[in-house]
Amino acid sequence: MTTARIGLLPALLIAAAVAFAGWSVGQGVERFRMADRTVTVKGLAERDVSSDFAVWTLGFRRAGNDFASVQQGLSEDRSRVVAFLHEQGFSDDEIEVRPLQVQDLLAREWAPQEIALRFNGSGQVLVKSARVEAVGKAANGVDPLIQAGIQLDTEQNGFSGPRYQLRGFNDLKPGLLEDATRNAREQAAKFAEDAGAQLGELKTANQGVIRVLDDDGSDMDTGRTPGKRLRVVSTFEYALQ
Repeated sequence: MTTARIGLLPALLIAAAVAFAGWSVGQGVERFRMADRTVTVKGLAERDVSSDFAVWTLGFRRAGNDFASVQQGLSEDRSRVVAFLHEQGFSDDEIEVRPLQVQDLLAREWAPQEIALRFNGSGQVLVKSARVEAVGKAANGVDPLIQAGIQLDTEQNGFSGPRYQLRGFNDLKPGLLEDATRNAREQAAKFAEDAGAQLGELKTANQGVIRVLDDDGSDMDTGRTPGKRLRVVSTFEYALQ
């Protein structure tokens, strides 16, 4: 009779372990240690927020065989761009004008013998503003500049729109971590209840890395979308009583 009881206990422990393994697959429970009666859980928190700052670079370029005419054309283009931004309601404090650049392609050490247009010039005007919606609206209304003959430039990846930033990240951080902590504790409490135990004190905590993502499903922050998604996965270890 004694031998039967001894064999039954390991069988029950194995059955309980298998059942827990299956349950924990779909839960946030990361680790459960029977020896010191602790449970480790992961808390997930996500928030959709809006950018609070935008930087828009309006690049333009000209090319020709006469240095003076290229420079003059760039100067006129720059004036038109600045005037356009003023019409959109941006102040001088929100507008940054960069110096014009004109390059003599024949002056380069390994320049080819025949060049269609000798001088290649470019200029940039930047908008830096906390009025994110105003920047986005202006970026969608550049047709008058194109109609005026201004050749707007694009970045190397073909993107020419505003770059949206989240400068108030630190103000949002505490609330996000609070959500992750609450989520983890709920999971730990549920596990303790199912295990017939009581949730004890918090033993260790790792807040994890808060990631800022585009809200279009991207797994990174490219700066192209005014909407952002904040995500954090924090790890907590609780004692069980």
